[in-house]
This record gives sequence, structure tokens and C-alpha cells, in this order.
Amino acid sequence: MAKVSTYLNFDGTCEEAFAFYKEVFGTEYSAPLARKSSLPAVEGQPGVPPEEADGVLHVALPLLGGHEIMGTDISPSMGHVLSLGNAVSINLECDELDQLNHLFFGLSEGAAETFGPMPMPWGQHFATVQDRFGIRWMLVAPVDPALSAPSA
Repeated sequence: MAKVSTYLNFDGTCEEAFAFYKEVFGTEYSAPLARKSSLPAVEGQPGVPPEEADGVLHVALPLLGGHEIMGTDISPSMGHVLSLGNAVSINLECDELDQLNHLFFGLSEGAAETFGPMPMPWGQHFATVQDRFGIRWMLVAPVDPALSAPSA
């Protein structure tokens, strides 16, 4: 079955980040954490340098609605350079405001930047957070019509 996931790159903090996300989302890894030291040697190719051997090769974690995040630590020995920015955000569409609040406040622990949560003109609660690992999250949840109904 086809699916879409989001792949995240880290500069040595992948294991810490995924342990944090595992706690916030309350899910279990769908692919066990594999280390770079588990890569088989390839004849004629340099092996994994000792300073990168404990780095995360691959890990996967389900979030909401069948969406999954995957991650790795970059490989400086292969010329990889991590560059964080605001070009991509992971958007989470929550079923209710309580779920949005739970995830927002969990992801906000040690966060660099937060906004919301608050009701927006398009009819949803909205929040954003750039977590302590530099990953940007957008969260939305429906506004409870009973709370926004005009009083008589």
C-alpha cells in the first residue's frame, strides 16, 4: 500500500529527538532504531568512521492518522551538512482541542519558538512550535461550535 511519511535529518540528536517524540505522541517505533555501526562493510569503500558509528542510521515512529516520521543523523564524513530552516513544517490535524493542547505543550518543552494555540478566522484552533531540535510543527483542531455560538 502506498503511503507518505516525513523524513527528518539530525546532527547527532536523532535518538534524543525520537525518544522525545515517542513520549509526546505515546507511540512505539515502527522500525527499530538502527545504528550506523550496523552497516555492512563494502569492499573498496571506507567504513563508518568511529565518531559516527553510534549515530542513528534509521528510525521510524507513527504520529497521527497513519502518518509516520523517520529520521537519521547526518554523515559529516560523506560531506553532509545539516541546515535547519522554516521551509517545511509537519502539520498535525487533531481531532479535538484537548489533543492539540497535549501535543503543543509536549512539543513546547525547551522549544525555540511557539505561537498559540488560539482560534483563527478560518474556523480552527491553530498553534505552531519550533521544538528544541529545530523541527517546525503546525497543529490545528476544530473549534467547538458550542463554545463559539453567539449568546442570545
